[in-house]
Amino acid sequence: MNAQIAALRVGGVVFGLMSIAQLTRELACPQVDVVVGSLPMPVWPSALAAAFLAAMCIWMWKASYHARQ
Repeated sequence: MNAQIAALRVGGVVFGLMSIAQLTRELACPQVDVVVGSLPMPVWPSALAAAFLAAMCIWMWKASYHARQ
């Protein structure tokens, strides 16, 4: 395995773990207050972040398999 393939797979794993963390935050619905004004911070951006990170994970894994060929 060359360095490019290893880097793509490590990046894919990192993006996958971050996606799981965002989904966990979305499902747990923690109460988070912003320091300025004690406004509740919405949790819905976590769903967008999870979708984006999952897409990046899949893209990097696919790119690692295409780099082998």
